[in-house]
Amino acid sequence: MGLDDYVNTFGVYCKRLHGQRVKKLTIDAQFTCPNRDGTLGVGGCTFCNVASFSGERGREQPIAIQLTEGKVRAQSAKKCTSSVNINTAPTAKYIAYFQAYTSTYDEYEVLKQKYDQALEDSDIVGLHIGTRPDCVPNEVIDLLVEYQQRGIEVWLELGLQTANDHTLKRINRGHLLCEYRRTVKNARARGIKVCTHLILGLPGETSIDYFNSLQTVLGIGVDGLKLHPLHVVEGSTMAKQWRYNAMPLLTLEEYAAEAAKLIRHTPKNIIFHRVTAYAKKPILLAPDWCAFRWDGLVAIVNELREFGGQGSALIASQPKTSWGE
Repeated sequence: MGLDDYVNTFGVYCKRLHGQRVKKLTIDAQFTCPNRDGTLGVGGCTFCNVASFSGERGREQPIAIQLTEGKVRAQSAKKCTSSVNINTAPTAKYIAYFQAYTSTYDEYEVLKQKYDQALEDSDIVGLHIGTRPDCVPNEVIDLLVEYQQRGIEVWLELGLQTANDHTLKRINRGHLLCEYRRTVKNARARGIKVCTHLILGLPGETSIDYFNSLQTVLGIGVDGLKLHPLHVVEGSTMAKQWRYNAMPLLTLEEYAAEAAKLIRHTPKNIIFHRVTAYAKKPILLAPDWCAFRWDGLVAIVNELREFGGQGSALIASQPKTSWGE
């Protein structure tokens, strides 16, 4: 049995909506970030190095070419035989995922031009926009609503990482929970679905913090979640701390247990776009297990198989009096 048997995954959601598997194609549209260009700061978030998820950044490639190359990679992916039971059958429909840096951080006309370029591809059925909670003005929400009214599946992916304002300051995010709350309410009031990113293992945080972040996000309202383990990448501020042995990181077993707990405390209607993440060497410095795509998934599936799947803790708690199992 695989992840889909225990979790309301984005893959299953797409099959229900489109009748087939849908693949995300990541786009680097050469956006920057207010936490790097001097508007808020120049150092960026302490964990951040975009190369960890999009490869070394070079000259800008036309969006059409990025999509074409992404399709080739998707279609040539080998069929997975691991216990996570991922289906890699040929894909005919795709989602344009503006992932790198802050993909709403530019002038309206520039944003529209880049999004439109992606949607010129007739195989694109969805538009996912990754950004910060403090960089989504009303005119951007208006634009996303226009796309949605044209029949495009639109998701706004917000990198909150934690609901703890002290941690947000510690990792130099440059925004607080209040900005996230405002953006989520504005977007969802207009019918835009929101997927929130949370990182487990941030400095100073414990299981209680992870749970509080989940509960806060659920309380504000959300449609999807992405869970990530904290991993240290070359070029980040955290890399310096890690080299001085001042950066404790979650083991694979610890992360799988914590992620599974959050999944069990999440209502079944919430869609999990991701439950773990990986990065490639040599950009990845630690932990080593994050270099292997399937290890985290397999460990989480094993936890869910043993202790229960998504929403099971909500059903079992009558009432729940404390965090922990």
